[in-house]
Amino acid sequence: MTNIPDTDNRVTVLGAGSWGTALAILLAGNGFQVSLWGRHRDVMATMAEQRVNTRYLPSIKFPDRLNVEPDFHKAVSAVKRILVVVPSHAFPDTLDRLHAANPEPVTVVWGTKGLAPGGGRLLSELAAERLGKYTALAVISGPSFATEVARQLPAALTVASHDIEAAEVISAWFRNDRTRIYASSDMAGVQLGGAIKNVMAIATGISDGLGLGANSRAALITRGLAELTRLGQAFGGRIETFMGLTGVGDLILTCTDDQSRNRRIGLGLGRGQTLAAVRQHIGQETEGVDATRELYNRSLELGIDMPITTQVYRVLYEGCTPMAAVEALLTRDPSRE
Repeated sequence: MTNIPDTDNRVTVLGAGSWGTALAILLAGNGFQVSLWGRHRDVMATMAEQRVNTRYLPSIKFPDRLNVEPDFHKAVSAVKRILVVVPSHAFPDTLDRLHAANPEPVTVVWGTKGLAPGGGRLLSELAAERLGKYTALAVISGPSFATEVARQLPAALTVASHDIEAAEVISAWFRNDRTRIYASSDMAGVQLGGAIKNVMAIATGISDGLGLGANSRAALITRGLAELTRLGQAFGGRIETFMGLTGVGDLILTCTDDQSRNRRIGLGLGRGQTLAAVRQHIGQETEGVDATRELYNRSLELGIDMPITTQVYRVLYEGCTPMAAVEALLTRDPSRE
Protein backbone atom coordinates (compact mmCIF):
# COMPACT_ATOMS: atom_id res chain seq x y z
CA MET A 1 0.00 0.00 0.00
CA THR A 2 1.33 3.47 -0.85
CA ASN A 3 0.75 7.04 0.24
CA ILE A 4 -2.32 6.59 2.43
CA PRO A 5 -2.15 9.27 5.15
CA ASP A 6 -3.32 8.08 8.57
CA THR A 7 -3.26 11.25 10.73
CA ASP A 8 -4.27 14.22 8.55
CA ASN A 9 -8.08 14.39 8.43
CA ARG A 10 -8.43 16.84 5.53
CA VAL A 11 -10.19 15.85 2.30
CA THR A 12 -10.79 18.01 -0.79
CA VAL A 13 -13.71 17.25 -3.09
CA LEU A 14 -13.35 18.61 -6.63
CA GLY A 15 -16.77 18.97 -8.21
CA ALA A 16 -19.80 20.59 -6.55
CA GLY A 17 -22.56 18.88 -8.50
CA SER A 18 -25.08 16.65 -6.78
CA TRP A 19 -22.79 13.61 -6.37
CA GLY A 20 -19.71 15.59 -5.34
CA THR A 21 -21.73 17.55 -2.79
CA ALA A 22 -23.36 14.39 -1.43
CA LEU A 23 -19.99 12.69 -0.95
CA ALA A 24 -18.59 15.84 0.67
CA ILE A 25 -21.52 15.81 3.12
CA LEU A 26 -20.92 12.11 3.79
CA LEU A 27 -17.21 12.62 4.48
CA ALA A 28 -17.81 15.64 6.71
CA GLY A 29 -20.37 13.65 8.66
CA ASN A 30 -17.74 10.95 9.12
CA GLY A 31 -15.40 13.41 10.86
CA PHE A 32 -13.20 14.66 8.01
CA GLN A 33 -12.46 18.33 7.48
CA VAL A 34 -13.77 18.72 3.92
CA SER A 35 -13.11 21.43 1.35
CA LEU A 36 -15.59 21.48 -1.54
CA TRP A 37 -14.49 23.16 -4.79
CA GLY A 38 -16.58 23.96 -7.88
CA ARG A 39 -15.69 25.74 -11.08
CA HIS A 40 -18.23 28.58 -10.87
CA ARG A 41 -16.99 31.12 -8.31
CA ASP A 42 -20.32 32.96 -8.05
CA VAL A 43 -22.17 29.71 -7.36
CA MET A 44 -19.60 28.69 -4.76
CA ALA A 45 -19.87 32.10 -3.07
CA THR A 46 -23.63 31.64 -2.75
CA MET A 47 -23.11 28.11 -1.49
CA ALA A 48 -20.66 29.33 1.15
CA GLU A 49 -23.07 32.01 2.34
CA GLN A 50 -26.20 29.83 2.45
CA ARG A 51 -24.45 26.61 3.56
CA VAL A 52 -26.47 24.57 1.08
CA ASN A 53 -26.25 23.52 -2.57
CA THR A 54 -29.48 25.24 -3.61
CA ARG A 55 -29.39 23.90 -7.18
CA TYR A 56 -28.78 20.20 -6.60
CA LEU A 57 -29.49 19.40 -2.93
CA PRO A 58 -31.59 22.34 -1.74
CA SER A 59 -33.03 20.70 1.38
CA ILE A 60 -29.76 19.47 2.91
CA LYS A 61 -27.67 21.83 5.04
CA PHE A 62 -23.90 21.47 5.09
CA PRO A 63 -22.25 19.97 8.19
CA ASP A 64 -19.93 22.25 10.16
CA ARG A 65 -16.87 20.36 8.90
CA LEU A 66 -17.69 21.12 5.24
CA ASN A 67 -15.94 24.26 3.96
CA VAL A 68 -16.66 25.76 0.53
CA GLU A 69 -13.39 26.72 -1.22
CA PRO A 70 -13.70 28.59 -4.55
CA ASP A 71 -9.93 28.73 -5.17
CA PHE A 72 -8.62 25.57 -6.84
CA HIS A 73 -5.01 26.00 -5.72
CA LYS A 74 -6.00 26.53 -2.10
CA ALA A 75 -8.35 23.58 -2.26
CA VAL A 76 -5.68 21.06 -3.32
CA SER A 77 -2.38 22.44 -2.00
CA ALA A 78 -0.76 20.21 0.62
CA VAL A 79 -3.87 18.03 0.88
CA LYS A 80 -3.21 14.29 0.82
CA ARG A 81 -6.76 13.10 0.14
CA ILE A 82 -8.46 14.25 -3.07
CA LEU A 83 -11.88 13.12 -4.29
CA VAL A 84 -12.60 14.01 -7.95
CA VAL A 85 -16.27 14.15 -8.90
CA VAL A 86 -16.31 16.17 -12.12
CA PRO A 87 -17.95 15.12 -15.42
CA SER A 88 -15.86 12.74 -17.53
CA HIS A 89 -15.20 15.40 -20.17
CA ALA A 90 -13.60 17.60 -17.48
CA PHE A 91 -11.62 14.76 -15.89
CA PRO A 92 -8.35 15.11 -17.88
CA ASP A 93 -8.05 18.88 -17.33
CA THR A 94 -8.87 18.51 -13.64
CA LEU A 95 -6.09 15.94 -13.19
CA ASP A 96 -3.61 18.22 -14.96
CA ARG A 97 -4.56 21.16 -12.73
CA LEU A 98 -4.32 18.97 -9.66
CA HIS A 99 -0.88 17.68 -10.53
CA ALA A 100 0.40 21.20 -11.26
CA ALA A 101 -0.94 22.57 -7.97
CA ASN A 102 0.00 19.58 -5.81
CA PRO A 103 2.78 17.47 -7.39
CA GLU A 104 3.42 15.50 -4.19
CA PRO A 105 2.20 11.91 -3.86
CA VAL A 106 -1.47 11.96 -2.85
CA THR A 107 -4.44 9.64 -2.65
CA VAL A 108 -6.85 10.37 -5.51
CA VAL A 109 -10.30 8.79 -5.57
CA TRP A 110 -12.92 9.59 -8.18
CA GLY A 111 -16.67 9.26 -8.28
CA THR A 112 -16.83 10.16 -11.97
CA LYS A 113 -18.72 7.57 -14.02
CA GLY A 114 -17.70 7.41 -17.65
CA LEU A 115 -14.77 6.90 -19.98
CA ALA A 116 -11.98 9.23 -21.03
CA PRO A 117 -13.08 11.45 -23.92
CA GLY A 118 -11.63 10.85 -27.37
CA GLY A 119 -10.60 7.22 -27.15
CA GLY A 120 -12.79 5.60 -24.53
CA ARG A 121 -10.01 4.59 -22.17
CA LEU A 122 -10.65 3.87 -18.51
CA LEU A 123 -10.26 6.88 -16.24
CA SER A 124 -7.75 4.88 -14.18
CA GLU A 125 -5.43 4.70 -17.20
CA LEU A 126 -5.64 8.45 -17.61
CA ALA A 127 -5.07 9.06 -13.90
CA ALA A 128 -2.00 6.81 -13.84
CA GLU A 129 -0.51 8.75 -16.76
CA ARG A 130 -1.29 12.24 -15.50
CA LEU A 131 -0.58 11.86 -11.79
CA GLY A 132 2.45 9.60 -11.69
CA LYS A 133 3.09 6.12 -10.38
CA TYR A 134 3.50 7.17 -6.74
CA THR A 135 -0.07 8.38 -6.36
CA ALA A 136 -2.57 5.97 -4.81
CA LEU A 137 -5.60 5.72 -7.11
CA ALA A 138 -9.11 4.42 -6.48
CA VAL A 139 -12.69 4.73 -7.72
CA ILE A 140 -15.95 4.76 -5.74
CA SER A 141 -19.07 3.51 -7.48
CA GLY A 142 -22.28 1.58 -6.99
CA PRO A 143 -26.06 1.93 -6.90
CA SER A 144 -26.63 5.33 -5.32
CA PHE A 145 -28.55 8.53 -5.89
CA ALA A 146 -26.93 11.66 -4.49
CA THR A 147 -29.98 12.90 -2.62
CA GLU A 148 -30.40 9.64 -0.73
CA VAL A 149 -26.72 9.46 0.24
CA ALA A 150 -26.79 13.08 1.44
CA ARG A 151 -29.94 12.33 3.46
CA GLN A 152 -28.11 9.41 5.10
CA LEU A 153 -30.48 6.80 3.75
CA PRO A 154 -28.97 3.27 3.64
CA ALA A 155 -26.65 2.60 0.70
CA ALA A 156 -23.96 0.13 -0.35
CA LEU A 157 -21.02 1.16 -2.53
CA THR A 158 -17.69 -0.23 -3.74
CA VAL A 159 -14.22 1.30 -3.60
CA ALA A 160 -11.82 -0.28 -6.09
CA SER A 161 -8.06 0.07 -6.43
CA HIS A 162 -5.35 -2.07 -7.97
CA ASP A 163 -3.90 -2.02 -4.43
CA ILE A 164 -6.50 -3.89 -2.34
CA GLU A 165 -5.01 -2.60 0.91
CA ALA A 166 -5.48 0.95 -0.34
CA ALA A 167 -9.07 0.14 -1.30
CA GLU A 168 -9.72 -1.17 2.22
CA VAL A 169 -8.28 1.95 3.87
CA ILE A 170 -10.17 4.31 1.54
CA SER A 171 -13.38 2.38 2.14
CA ALA A 172 -13.20 3.47 5.77
CA TRP A 173 -13.45 7.14 4.72
CA PHE A 174 -17.00 6.62 3.51
CA ARG A 175 -18.25 3.84 5.78
CA ASN A 176 -20.70 4.52 8.61
CA ASP A 177 -23.77 2.91 10.13
CA ARG A 178 -25.88 3.94 7.11
CA THR A 179 -23.34 3.49 4.31
CA ARG A 180 -21.79 0.08 3.72
CA ILE A 181 -18.61 0.08 1.63
CA TYR A 182 -16.98 -2.93 0.00
CA ALA A 183 -13.37 -3.05 -1.20
CA SER A 184 -12.35 -4.48 -4.59
CA SER A 185 -9.21 -4.79 -6.67
CA ASP A 186 -11.16 -4.89 -9.96
CA MET A 187 -10.82 -1.28 -11.12
CA ALA A 188 -11.63 -2.15 -14.73
CA GLY A 189 -14.85 -3.96 -13.89
CA VAL A 190 -16.07 -1.31 -11.47
CA GLN A 191 -15.42 1.50 -13.94
CA LEU A 192 -17.04 -0.30 -16.89
CA GLY A 193 -20.15 -0.99 -14.84
CA GLY A 194 -20.46 2.70 -13.98
CA ALA A 195 -20.16 3.70 -17.63
CA ILE A 196 -22.34 1.10 -19.34
CA LYS A 197 -25.25 1.30 -16.91
CA ASN A 198 -25.90 4.88 -18.04
CA VAL A 199 -26.24 3.76 -21.66
CA MET A 200 -28.68 1.05 -20.63
CA ALA A 201 -30.64 3.58 -18.60
CA ILE A 202 -31.14 5.61 -21.77
CA ALA A 203 -32.29 2.45 -23.56
CA THR A 204 -34.83 1.49 -20.89
CA GLY A 205 -36.01 5.09 -20.69
CA ILE A 206 -36.66 5.08 -24.43
CA SER A 207 -38.62 1.84 -24.10
CA ASP A 208 -40.74 3.21 -21.25
CA GLY A 209 -41.19 6.52 -23.05
CA LEU A 210 -42.62 4.58 -25.98
CA GLY A 211 -44.95 2.73 -23.61
CA LEU A 212 -43.52 -0.72 -24.40
CA GLY A 213 -44.15 -2.14 -20.95
CA ALA A 214 -42.42 -3.95 -18.10
CA ASN A 215 -41.47 -7.00 -20.17
CA SER A 216 -39.44 -4.84 -22.53
CA ARG A 217 -37.72 -3.06 -19.64
CA ALA A 218 -36.74 -6.37 -18.01
CA ALA A 219 -35.39 -7.71 -21.31
CA LEU A 220 -33.27 -4.60 -21.87
CA ILE A 221 -31.80 -4.73 -18.37
CA THR A 222 -30.98 -8.43 -18.71
CA ARG A 223 -29.44 -8.16 -22.16
CA GLY A 224 -27.71 -4.96 -21.06
CA LEU A 225 -25.99 -6.97 -18.36
CA ALA A 226 -24.82 -9.39 -21.08
CA GLU A 227 -23.32 -6.48 -23.02
CA LEU A 228 -21.66 -5.14 -19.87
CA THR A 229 -20.15 -8.55 -19.16
CA ARG A 230 -18.84 -9.06 -22.72
CA LEU A 231 -17.15 -5.67 -22.95
CA GLY A 232 -16.08 -5.67 -19.33
CA GLN A 233 -14.20 -8.94 -19.71
CA ALA A 234 -12.46 -7.55 -22.79
CA PHE A 235 -11.22 -4.70 -20.57
CA GLY A 236 -10.00 -7.18 -17.96
CA GLY A 237 -12.95 -6.96 -15.58
CA ARG A 238 -14.17 -9.92 -13.56
CA ILE A 239 -17.58 -11.60 -13.89
CA GLU A 240 -18.20 -11.45 -10.13
CA THR A 241 -17.88 -7.65 -10.30
CA PHE A 242 -20.58 -7.46 -12.96
CA MET A 243 -22.86 -9.58 -10.77
CA GLY A 244 -22.33 -7.24 -7.83
CA LEU A 245 -23.10 -3.69 -6.72
CA THR A 246 -21.29 -1.86 -9.50
CA GLY A 247 -22.68 -4.14 -12.21
CA VAL A 248 -26.20 -5.49 -11.91
CA GLY A 249 -26.89 -3.39 -8.80
CA ASP A 250 -26.17 -0.07 -10.47
CA LEU A 251 -27.86 -1.28 -13.65
CA ILE A 252 -31.13 -2.03 -11.88
CA LEU A 253 -31.14 1.26 -9.98
CA THR A 254 -30.37 3.48 -12.96
CA CYS A 255 -32.71 1.73 -15.37
CA THR A 256 -35.77 1.66 -13.13
CA ASP A 257 -35.93 4.88 -11.11
CA ASP A 258 -36.74 8.32 -12.49
CA GLN A 259 -34.14 9.93 -10.24
CA SER A 260 -31.72 8.71 -12.93
CA ARG A 261 -30.90 11.56 -15.31
CA ASN A 262 -29.91 9.11 -18.05
CA ARG A 263 -33.19 7.27 -17.75
CA ARG A 264 -34.96 10.63 -18.08
CA ILE A 265 -32.99 11.29 -21.28
CA GLY A 266 -34.45 8.08 -22.71
CA LEU A 267 -37.95 8.86 -21.46
CA GLY A 268 -37.89 12.22 -23.23
CA LEU A 269 -36.59 10.75 -26.46
CA GLY A 270 -39.21 7.99 -26.37
CA ARG A 271 -41.92 10.62 -25.95
CA GLY A 272 -40.77 12.49 -29.04
CA GLN A 273 -38.61 15.24 -27.55
CA THR A 274 -35.25 16.21 -28.99
CA LEU A 275 -32.03 15.38 -27.18
CA ALA A 276 -31.20 19.08 -26.80
CA ALA A 277 -34.59 19.82 -25.27
CA VAL A 278 -34.40 16.94 -22.79
CA ARG A 279 -30.88 17.84 -21.69
CA GLN A 280 -31.85 21.46 -21.23
CA HIS A 281 -34.82 20.45 -19.10
CA ILE A 282 -32.70 18.17 -16.91
CA GLY A 283 -30.05 20.86 -16.49
CA GLN A 284 -27.33 18.51 -15.22
CA GLU A 285 -24.66 16.29 -16.71
CA THR A 286 -25.94 13.15 -18.42
CA GLU A 287 -22.86 10.96 -18.69
CA GLY A 288 -24.63 8.29 -20.75
CA VAL A 289 -24.72 10.46 -23.86
CA ASP A 290 -20.92 10.72 -24.11
CA ALA A 291 -20.44 7.19 -22.79
CA THR A 292 -22.59 5.80 -25.61
CA ARG A 293 -20.25 7.23 -28.22
CA GLU A 294 -17.09 6.04 -26.45
CA LEU A 295 -18.46 2.55 -25.77
CA TYR A 296 -19.81 2.14 -29.28
CA ASN A 297 -16.44 3.04 -30.80
CA ARG A 298 -14.54 0.75 -28.43
CA SER A 299 -16.91 -2.14 -29.15
CA LEU A 300 -16.17 -1.75 -32.88
CA GLU A 301 -12.42 -1.69 -32.24
CA LEU A 302 -12.59 -4.79 -30.06
CA GLY A 303 -15.15 -6.65 -32.17
CA ILE A 304 -17.59 -6.96 -29.25
CA ASP A 305 -21.27 -7.36 -30.13
CA MET A 306 -23.28 -4.66 -28.29
CA PRO A 307 -26.64 -4.36 -30.06
CA ILE A 308 -28.38 -2.21 -27.42
CA THR A 309 -25.49 0.24 -27.26
CA THR A 310 -25.46 0.36 -31.06
CA GLN A 311 -29.13 1.31 -31.26
CA VAL A 312 -28.79 3.95 -28.54
CA TYR A 313 -25.86 5.36 -30.52
CA ARG A 314 -28.00 5.48 -33.67
CA VAL A 315 -30.73 7.40 -31.84
CA LEU A 316 -28.32 9.87 -30.21
CA TYR A 317 -25.90 10.45 -33.09
CA GLU A 318 -27.39 9.27 -36.37
CA GLY A 319 -30.96 10.56 -36.26
CA CYS A 320 -32.57 7.14 -35.92
CA THR A 321 -36.06 7.28 -34.41
CA PRO A 322 -36.59 5.46 -31.10
CA MET A 323 -39.16 3.09 -32.62
CA ALA A 324 -36.88 2.25 -35.55
CA ALA A 325 -34.14 1.41 -33.05
CA VAL A 326 -36.50 -0.89 -31.14
CA GLU A 327 -37.56 -2.61 -34.37
CA ALA A 328 -33.90 -3.11 -35.30
CA LEU A 329 -33.33 -4.90 -31.98
CA LEU A 330 -36.42 -7.07 -32.34
CA THR A 331 -35.63 -8.15 -35.90
CA ARG A 332 -32.04 -9.23 -35.25
CA ASP A 333 -31.15 -12.77 -36.27
CA PRO A 334 -32.07 -15.37 -33.63
CA SER A 335 -29.27 -16.36 -31.26
CA ARG A 336 -28.67 -18.53 -28.23
CA GLU A 337 -28.60 -16.95 -24.79
